[in-house]
Amino acid sequence: MTTLEIAEKLYNFCKVGNFDQAQKDLFADNATSIEKNQTGQWETITGLEALKNKGDAFRADIEEHHGGFLKEPVVYGNNIFMEMGLDATFKGIGRMEMNEMCHYQVADGKIKSETFYY
Repeated sequence: MTTLEIAEKLYNFCKVGNFDQAQKDLFADNATSIEKNQTGQWETITGLEALKNKGDAFRADIEEHHGGFLKEPVVYGNNIFMEMGLDATFKGIGRMEMNEMCHYQVADGKIKSETFYY
């Protein structure tokens, strides 16, 4: 698949909240996910199982979903950029809005890394 094809599929999966299928179909087995943890330090996890567990834990912390948005992806070379936002109530934190820029790098027809900036 080309980077553009991957971007379109990723966008369609994310639009309907099907993140697990996106990872199964589009991510390399050894893909990495990079983002700041709660202390503000960059953290990297590696492998599809670790990415799935991270996503499951994030969704489990959501008490109530109030809204959100997803903008169409922009492709530049082997990079995909997609902006998304979430308005949710989180366990132990309360309601908050999150806006982030998601950056995906593609190699050999698969997403090899994702980085979240917020």
